[in-house]
Amino acid sequence: MSPESVTPGSVRSAAEVNEQIRALWMRAGGSLSAQERAEYELLVVEWAAAIRGEVIKAA
Repeated sequence: MSPESVTPGSVRSAAEVNEQIRALWMRAGGSLSAQERAEYELLVVEWAAAIRGEVIKAA
C-alpha cells in the first residue's frame, strides 16, 4: 500500500487500522524503509482518528 492509498476520513475501525500497522511491521521485519515509514505515519494518524471516533460514539 502506498501512502496515497490511505483515504482521509476513512471509515475503517481502529482495530482494522491497527491490524494493518501490525502487518506492516511484520513485513518490514522491524525496520521500516522511508516509504514504509511514510505509510506507517499515515496509518497512525488514521488509527488515532478512528479511536477518537469510537470514543465519541461510546459517549
